[in-house]
Amino acid sequence: MSTDNLKNIHMQVMWNRLISVVEEQALALIRTAFSTSVREAGDLSAGIFDQQGRMLAQAVTGTPGHVNTMADAVPTFIADIGPENIFEGDVYLTNDPWKGTGHLHDFTVVTPSFRDGQLIGYFAATAHVVDVGGRGFGPDAREVYEEGICVPIMKFAVRGDINRDLVNILRNNVRESDKVVGDLYALAACNDTGHRRLMEMMDEFELSDLEGIGGFILERSLAATLERIAALPRGKYKNEMTLDGYDQPVTLKVELEVGSDGLLADFAGTSPASTYGINVPLAYAKAYACYGLKCVIAPEVPNNTASLAPFSVAAPEGCILNAQRPSPVAVRHVLGHFVPDLVLGALHHFLPERIPAEGSGALWNLHVSARPAQADSGLPPAEILMFNSGGTGARPTLDGLSSTAFPSGVHAMSAEATEQTGPIVVWRKELREHSSGAGQYRGGLGQVMELGPREGYVFRFNAMFDRIGNPARGRAGGLSGEPGKVSLSDGTVLRGKGTQHVPPGERLVLELPGGGGFGAPAKRDRDALRHDLANGYIDEAGLLKHYGLTPEQLNTEATQ
Repeated sequence: MSTDNLKNIHMQVMWNRLISVVEEQALALIRTAFSTSVREAGDLSAGIFDQQGRMLAQAVTGTPGHVNTMADAVPTFIADIGPENIFEGDVYLTNDPWKGTGHLHDFTVVTPSFRDGQLIGYFAATAHVVDVGGRGFGPDAREVYEEGICVPIMKFAVRGDINRDLVNILRNNVRESDKVVGDLYALAACNDTGHRRLMEMMDEFELSDLEGIGGFILERSLAATLERIAALPRGKYKNEMTLDGYDQPVTLKVELEVGSDGLLADFAGTSPASTYGINVPLAYAKAYACYGLKCVIAPEVPNNTASLAPFSVAAPEGCILNAQRPSPVAVRHVLGHFVPDLVLGALHHFLPERIPAEGSGALWNLHVSARPAQADSGLPPAEILMFNSGGTGARPTLDGLSSTAFPSGVHAMSAEATEQTGPIVVWRKELREHSSGAGQYRGGLGQVMELGPREGYVFRFNAMFDRIGNPARGRAGGLSGEPGKVSLSDGTVLRGKGTQHVPPGERLVLELPGGGGFGAPAKRDRDALRHDLANGYIDEAGLLKHYGLTPEQLNTEATQ
């Protein structure tokens, strides 16, 4: 074996080890976090960066919206703090939507990593905290200033000493102070875990810095990604979709330009920014656009600064995917989560065999503020956050996934974990029958959830749901999935967005949307249809309406 081959193998081993380091970093955050959104749902990211702030590796555990915005955020941290003010033992943080991940509820924490007194790189991690004050987690604000406290890029710790004034300010501006402050310490601790594991790795491989392995990672990742792009047909391809919005529908448009050295996603023509908090800072729209493109074009190339570099975005200032300060952005994920389906629809023009149908897209996050029914009861108030998912779109050769988060990748929170966080009872949590879009391959099913307060409590909730008026579209002849629905147990229909109350004696019912189907329903395998019918995924009426068959005809075919 040649010397070059041996060197490449050695570098690849170190690269894999580096990914393991940041994965342990992420797992340390999950083990130490206070918020269920981190512990149970994995709404986080973790990564290692070189001395210039270029991301070398990210943890597999985490969400694209966090990690891809973090790739842009770390160089901003370095510039704002100033290289001359970076010391061993420092920890930096921010939740600035335009310098972090797009809304105030996410804190990004960056820790410089020193070896033998020399700066060699950075560890960074992001997590969603349960509260940042203001109106709470919801879309009703008219300016970002109403949405909670904004912490600019600053030092959480200086040479190992915690900034007690910052901690005190945060404690007095949020509703769940122990959880929020605890999560900040968990973020700092996970970065420290990453640093310690990195030092062990560098001792083992006798490394004094990250320049050699970092250069290898970035060079190979860029070359591999450009190779995949070079195989694509040149041209411009368009797609658009209409979504519910807050008080009026929103149109997202993209023109995807495929060149020899990259892809540009241009969102010109997209609706202007809303007066409500559904707006998206460009960094977040870019994060999910790059994710959607990379999933199809170069999925096997590890995610880092170089593998993301060939994918770029543009959007008019002031459109809803490039909202400017002080636009409200609290639930920027709702529209942001549809960006992958938007760009995938453009890719479908020339890669139809790889592109799934549209899915439910945005998480159906539910933020509940539970309060005692009697002010003098002595019962404590609580803030409860739940992440729930509808169905994904059918794939060109497989059914969609039921109640699965795409593109965010976060986990659904179990009923048991949710009920431990506050005075709430989950009465029902089950797959939603006949909610998937029909097709040769059907979409994934949504779910039905029914919940209410425990005795002695009432609650209000912040709705941040979509695909109620605009269901997930099928592809290649597949049908749309069922739209979502929000209601009370007495049948009263509620709005898909905004703060609302659940009256005493009533429960909240969420019916999450299903994914679109792929291919003509008439082509669906008959054994698959029998399986769907037997398991309640479709009913007899749906079988006849969408597939033109009765159960008797289906059974007769089985005996022939």
